[in-house]
Amino acid sequence: MKKSYIGLSFIVLVFGIYFIPKIVERIKSGTVVQNERLDAAPNRKNGETGLRKIGPAPKWELTDQNGVKITNESYKGKVYVVEFFFSTCPSICPVMNRNMVDIQNQFFGNPNFGIASISINPEHDTSEVLKKHGEEIGVKSSNWHLLTGNKDYIFNIANKGFNLYAGENKNVNGGFEHSGLFALIDKNGNIRCREDNFGNPILYYDGLEKKGVKAIIEDIKKLLNE
Repeated sequence: MKKSYIGLSFIVLVFGIYFIPKIVERIKSGTVVQNERLDAAPNRKNGETGLRKIGPAPKWELTDQNGVKITNESYKGKVYVVEFFFSTCPSICPVMNRNMVDIQNQFFGNPNFGIASISINPEHDTSEVLKKHGEEIGVKSSNWHLLTGNKDYIFNIANKGFNLYAGENKNVNGGFEHSGLFALIDKNGNIRCREDNFGNPILYYDGLEKKGVKAIIEDIKKLLNE
């Protein structure tokens, strides 16, 4: 029994010597609620903007609504938003179009901002069709390019380049499926995003919800000033 008490006393003594000074110090500094994991957590923020750098956006070359060849290099030095859509989409595209027009209007006249809207039904969406579609939805910025090209090439950009799903499905209304997400690219060609409440990158912005549109507008402003 005495050995047990001696062992317990020894543990209490070690605890007091090692931990009590740390607790006292944290009380003095006002950090008593922090633990070692939080204290040692790495700073995930990227520069002053606090936006994560996911990696370089894929390289691509397509044709816009004016028949002009446009590449990712055409946006060099600009902050820009990428979406995948098609002009005859009966479901989410009209919502995405309206929200993208709102984004355009927020930065209209700023030469350092642009939009790349890439059609996933390029066989129908020729330059002529996209030009008319752009006029109908309210495309006014000279830096908003509605893009067309080879279908397989575009699907590869979407699914492997940006990891934004796009595909054909004859069983759905319109014949094509795609995400309603927007990608944000910085002046150096990197995909950027904010973090969720747990410190995980959101990767892309919801182009269907006002919350997502508000977030990307806020982050475009940050990147323009970066």
